[in-house]
Amino acid sequence: MRLNSKIIFHLMGLLLLFNGAFMLLAALVSGIYKDGATLSIMLSSIATMFTGVFAMYYTRGHRKEVKKREGYIIVTFGWIVMSVSGMLPYIFSDSIPDITNAFFETVSGYTTTGASIMDDIESMPEGILFWRSLTHWIGGMGIIVLAIAILPLLGIGGMQLFSAEAPGPSSDKLHPRITDTAKRLWFIYLGYTVAETILLKLAGMSFFDAVNHAMATLSTGGFSTKNASLAYWNDQPLIQYIVIFFMFLAGSNFVMSYFAFKGKIQKILKDEEFRYYSILVLLFTLVVSFAVYYQANITELTPGYPMVLGKAESAFRHGLFQVISVITTTGFVSADFTQWTPFLTVFFFCLFFMGGSAGSTAGGIKVMRHLLILKNGILEFKRTLHSNAIIPVRYNDRTVKEKIVYNIIGFFVLYMLLFVVGALVLGFLGLDFESAVGGAASSLGNVGPALGILDPVSNYNALPVLAKWWCAFLMLAGRLELFTVLILLTPYFWKRT
Repeated sequence: MRLNSKIIFHLMGLLLLFNGAFMLLAALVSGIYKDGATLSIMLSSIATMFTGVFAMYYTRGHRKEVKKREGYIIVTFGWIVMSVSGMLPYIFSDSIPDITNAFFETVSGYTTTGASIMDDIESMPEGILFWRSLTHWIGGMGIIVLAIAILPLLGIGGMQLFSAEAPGPSSDKLHPRITDTAKRLWFIYLGYTVAETILLKLAGMSFFDAVNHAMATLSTGGFSTKNASLAYWNDQPLIQYIVIFFMFLAGSNFVMSYFAFKGKIQKILKDEEFRYYSILVLLFTLVVSFAVYYQANITELTPGYPMVLGKAESAFRHGLFQVISVITTTGFVSADFTQWTPFLTVFFFCLFFMGGSAGSTAGGIKVMRHLLILKNGILEFKRTLHSNAIIPVRYNDRTVKEKIVYNIIGFFVLYMLLFVVGALVLGFLGLDFESAVGGAASSLGNVGPALGILDPVSNYNALPVLAKWWCAFLMLAGRLELFTVLILLTPYFWKRT
């Protein structure tokens, strides 16, 4: 069947309009703070929206139909188009004049990876920092999901886009109509962002810092307005506990939040993924906290605290903070976990592959996939003993179709294969072993901090040019659940049927 190219370009134009409108918001912030970048951001916005209007006008006679092939193309190229246009404020303002670095920072923002090339974040104009955080916030729930909410106004159904963009294998729906689902997700997302902003402001952050960190937290992104990230507030535990709480929420399925607001607490408690997600966070926190308390030197993490009570609280808080930050792929830093102990360095590297819940803004493999793979593996022992028995995998007391199990196993194999290839490419480009495997795992999982020269207190600016482009590709592939991106590289996808 012939590809409906006009609808693809039409929706690219729509996304550019969205992007340009958000840039206007960043220009407003820049104007309020008089940081000197207002005109640059404004010009970026005008150029982006003009291109969007032109694309929509030129394709106004499109066939209003989006099928799976168009859906995959729109999602993947939509992210690329957003990233290309999103780097204009950096280039026009001379904040990041280099195209490679500007593209890397923008892709890292939209994919909510949080890997940065900025050496001195605090010297950047406020409007640019706000735009940087906005790229996180836009990418967090997906600009495509946002677009779905208004597609019916254009006479276009959005189910194909949602299936290509939805972050994880969850099939939960808040409402039968996909448009209403997208709207409800965004209301929850916006509400959490506002709530965290208020709480962080009351806890002692400036309003500007509170807004930026709220956007970075709910998107599980990790861009901070401070060079030291959340370690800047190590002497203010309340701020870090607030961020911890909202990172946990952002890493859980947003459907659970909807159930909570509807008073359906039992549905949350019965959800297997949420239970295991909570248990694993607690278990891993205890492991890290004990290791930090008994083995790591943390006396400088919380200056001014009493040694006995302070050390116990500090070990628990930093352990909890870093565990949730890595599991949810937020990537905020309260301490350099690679300097604690060799055991914890390896431990956190393993957490790079975990990910948050399906239906969350987190990246990674996702808890649900790990759970179903483990269940299927255990059942294989039973199937070996009882070869004629039909023993299905069950999740939330429901039978999981074999097709879904095979899809998840295929995803896991493909994910690990791409990680290996990613590390090999980074090694070929000159990175040492620790930096190569850490950078590949972190980029693919959208985590941010890695190992070696990419550790939590460093950045990605030291990477060779080609390595930055390769990491950008890994970020995009990881954010869009691999298949959405990689399927475009197969000859079969482009073959007419």
